[in-house]
Amino acid sequence: MNFRTLATSSTSFLCTCASNNVAFINTCTSLRSFCWQNKLRFYCKHSRSTPTTQLYQARDASSLPEKTRIETIAESLRSNAFKKVLVVSGAGVSVSAGIPDFRSPGSGLYDNLHKYDLPYPEAIFDVDFYNQNPQPFVTLAKEIWPGVNYRPTLTHCFFSVLDKKGILRRVYTQNIDGLEAVAGVTEEKLVECHGHFRSSACIKCRTPFDAELCQSTMIEQGEAPKCNSCGGSVKPDIVFFGEVMPSRFSDLVHYDVASSDLVIVLGSSLMVAPVCNIPDWVKSNVPRLLMNRDLVGTFGKVNDVFMEGDCDDSVRELCRLVGWEDELDAIYASTHSQP
Repeated sequence: MNFRTLATSSTSFLCTCASNNVAFINTCTSLRSFCWQNKLRFYCKHSRSTPTTQLYQARDASSLPEKTRIETIAESLRSNAFKKVLVVSGAGVSVSAGIPDFRSPGSGLYDNLHKYDLPYPEAIFDVDFYNQNPQPFVTLAKEIWPGVNYRPTLTHCFFSVLDKKGILRRVYTQNIDGLEAVAGVTEEKLVECHGHFRSSACIKCRTPFDAELCQSTMIEQGEAPKCNSCGGSVKPDIVFFGEVMPSRFSDLVHYDVASSDLVIVLGSSLMVAPVCNIPDWVKSNVPRLLMNRDLVGTFGKVNDVFMEGDCDDSVRELCRLVGWEDELDAIYASTHSQP
């Protein structure tokens, strides 16, 4: 692992990232937690800058594919040429549901956490910080708990359309809002890379805790549940910094990238490993479609297509070209008519 940590003074640490792999990120997170516990200042360029592995591949808008490339993908979907569509989704797909993304300047979650009085923005998802002070995450969880305040977007419903058509290989979502499942994506076709709210456990002894009781304790009482076995704090099975990703990711990702015939990336900054690497792991001849406000990652290659703008607008346009717009709207209507 190419990693360098420099003690800039007796009261601060500077972490410079020269890698984008998950081992580095976990080490970086551990150092951040150490500094917080010991009242040291910590600086890291990783979480808010483009990974160095991606810098040289940035593309100017003038080099992007023409609209005819989008129509070609639409025609292939209409003719059932694609049978194993692999989807990677980020926080941008849930923005229109009212859930902020993480990194957008001004409106992103990390820029609007002042009310939680955190030592650093990412602390709200830091397991060591949660052990010391669970209240900020509990407050946030009350706002974003799946099915309580938010309903699926058109983009989530698009995933369900792909599933119902029988051409969805898998959805790899970086989100914890659970809206893919609410939209009807079957559990078999879903990999929630950063966990979910449907189960919970103690952060110390890992003893499972009743998920409904965890929800009611956090939402109704505004407190973190306590473990019946060791008295430790309980949280939903959301992957915090420093925790291991669900084994389902490693169990499925290699097969999925090897067998996919189309990759669609939506609403992601492609900055968090290892999920950000999925589009680069597919075969070089597999078309890659990016629906995003910004050009990210290594997109801009010969088989890539970029639909710039909001995810929902791009999804509707693609479904219009394919002839799936009525099905998309029907699923959207059904998910919003539910109590």
